[in-house]
Amino acid sequence: MSVSFNLTVNLKMNIESIYNYVLLSESMATSGQPTEEELFLIVDSGYEVVINLGLENEEYSLKNEALFFNKRNIQYFHIPVLFQEPKESDLLQFTETLKKYREKRIFVHCAANKRVSVFIALYRIINLGWQETKALSDINLIWEPNKIWQSFINHQLTSSSSCS
Repeated sequence: MSVSFNLTVNLKMNIESIYNYVLLSESMATSGQPTEEELFLIVDSGYEVVINLGLENEEYSLKNEALFFNKRNIQYFHIPVLFQEPKESDLLQFTETLKKYREKRIFVHCAANKRVSVFIALYRIINLGWQETKALSDINLIWEPNKIWQSFINHQLTSSSSCS
């Protein structure tokens, strides 16, 4: 699927219509994969940085998403996280990107907001000192992590607490 750049946005659409959209704060929102039309909503909402944790494939992504945002002077980062094998290195790259652009308005997405919800929760716990119960409860707005992701969460929390 490629993005056509002359698309007109349906006036009835708003950013909340993006699949699994969650407004986390005035400066950060997350979602599943936006459609071609919805990319314009992200731009119109004033986001300055877009981070995509999804994979590049025809079923779950837009082929020219990076080009779309770069043409509009929006920083775009693609950190492909394998759903069946999340890695600590992916989380670290994500964390470093959030830290670097923390003063900007950031929009983070993946295919269904599952990867993102976990990465955001871990970022908040490990880097911002949030209580685990609060940060982890936000994941449940989207899904209940499967065995792979629950193991990843547990490992990251155990690793970070042993480093403290």
